[in-house]
Amino acid sequence: MSRVRAFWGAALGLVALGLSACTEVPTPVEPVAKPIARPNTPKPPQVTAPPRVARPTSEASALLRSYLNQVQGAQLSQGLLRRDGGGVDTPYTDTMLARNFEQIALFNEYNGSFTGRGGASPLRRWAAPIRMDVIFGDSVPPSQRKTDLGNVSSYAARLNRVTGHPVSMSRNANFIVVIASEDDRGEALAQAAARVPGISASSLTPLNNLPRDTYCVVAAYAAGAGANTYTAALAVIRSENPSLLRLSCIHEELAQGMGLANDSPNARPSIFNDDDEFALLTSHDEKLLQMLYDPRLKTGMNASQARPIVQKIASEIVTRGPV
Repeated sequence: MSRVRAFWGAALGLVALGLSACTEVPTPVEPVAKPIARPNTPKPPQVTAPPRVARPTSEASALLRSYLNQVQGAQLSQGLLRRDGGGVDTPYTDTMLARNFEQIALFNEYNGSFTGRGGASPLRRWAAPIRMDVIFGDSVPPSQRKTDLGNVSSYAARLNRVTGHPVSMSRNANFIVVIASEDDRGEALAQAAARVPGISASSLTPLNNLPRDTYCVVAAYAAGAGANTYTAALAVIRSENPSLLRLSCIHEELAQGMGLANDSPNARPSIFNDDDEFALLTSHDEKLLQMLYDPRLKTGMNASQARPIVQKIASEIVTRGPV
């Protein structure tokens, strides 16, 4: 069974929080001619926080981990989840690239509630710099956290280079990646919503209630004046995924969260294809991202408006070679 990578766009309003502060004015005192000696009191004992006790893994999470390991093993045994980016067996022309871009960038994979297929959609992308951060569920061990954070950081740098759009890691994030288990995903999602304005509690429901064959998902939000300009995104990756599936989720969901919202059965070599042939971003996919952020395309364009420009850009990119 192929992994399901859903994308959800929602237009939300931002809520501005105003904070006020008051300054206490000290009561005047008489000047002192000489320093007042402080009493010789012992220092308070240092309090050490108790060691964190890991939460026991639930049966649901353990069964899910076993299932996902079987999925990865079965896919690898069939020659799927390739990491070579394509080669002589996966040629494509500028015409094919333009067609794939239209299908992937100008259509939605799912509707807003993940209950059905999406349809045609205007071009969507970010205008502001993208600032990514990772929130881990309490059950994710330190070794996995280190690996996953490193993978997200290096991939963010790659997206920055490929698109020419600013993408970086930051605690002041507007694109949060939640990596959590079945046991602690709800808590991690709540942390993410508290940190990013424009993400409502109601929008988290489909992200928290994932079917078993949904290994990861991303939701992008447009909370500003432009309905097609992303201002926030939230990717959710099951920590129960084995290492390659988890890395594959990072590659696809973060790229989808930049505006490549759909999959296409015709796209090859590509991670934007439900056949799972490729696990990691390919040279073909890098070209799609480069096209998405080409300034000749305008946010909000429909397929007919974008098509002649997309064909011209695709011809230039294929002629020019690797990104």
